Amino acid sequence: MLTKRIIPCLDVKDNRVVKGVNFLNLRDAGDPVELGGRYSDEGADELVFLDITATIRSNKTIIELVEKVAANVFIPFTVGGGITEPGQIGELLRSGADKCSINTAAVMNPQILAESSKRYGNQCVVLAIDARRTKGVKNKWHVTVRAGSEPTDIDAVDWAKRAEELGAGEILLTSMDADGTKAGFDIELTRAVADAVDIPVIASGGAGSLESCYDVLADGNASAVLAASIFHYEEYTVKDVKDYLAGRGVAMRPVV
Repeated sequence: MLTKRIIPCLDVKDNRVVKGVNFLNLRDAGDPVELGGRYSDEGADELVFLDITATIRSNKTIIELVEKVAANVFIPFTVGGGITEPGQIGELLRSGADKCSINTAAVMNPQILAESSKRYGNQCVVLAIDARRTKGVKNKWHVTVRAGSEPTDIDAVDWAKRAEELGAGEILLTSMDADGTKAGFDIELTRAVADAVDIPVIASGGAGSLESCYDVLADGNASAVLAASIFHYEEYTVKDVKDYLAGRGVAMRPVV
């Protein structure tokens, strides 16, 4: 049985980890190097680092900071934000990343997924989808870009399927409606995407309780849970989440 993964997320702005609600009203959450090391030591399965304003600033992800975080963690490490062409992925992989997450650039030029997958392998290519519920339409979500600030008319489930065909090896799926609310994941969105593709789907947006993590794995068919606030502000440790999930029959890698 494949184990489920617990993945802390470092949303980074101006070299600091921040957290807000629906990507707004950001507040400081700590030093990314320190937090990354802590989560690695706590037994997290992976770590995600997102330079959340890089695309808006038309800037590259901060390479030097990525190198510092990578040197301090001993788990798979995904980096995203501001990636616009395959060469940047190579630079980030050389800087210590194991995978790279692409969002806006893939929407603008889907072939970046195919080119990156061909050059580095699909295991290194993560498509990030920031999705919002489409008003007035049941069970439909549309893709947003530029850190959730710009809507598109692209259907999120259709985009996930196309990305898999192009070569994405994993999907990081964030519900913009639930992000930072701690009110629980969008189970319907997660299940719709997870059931539509054969690659792993990481559920993001809304983690607020141990039960919410269980629900998105059991009912949303997610392969992994990504969370930020509950870890940054020490409401739960990675071990707390893993112990709870294991107690409910979810296959987890043990915390040593």
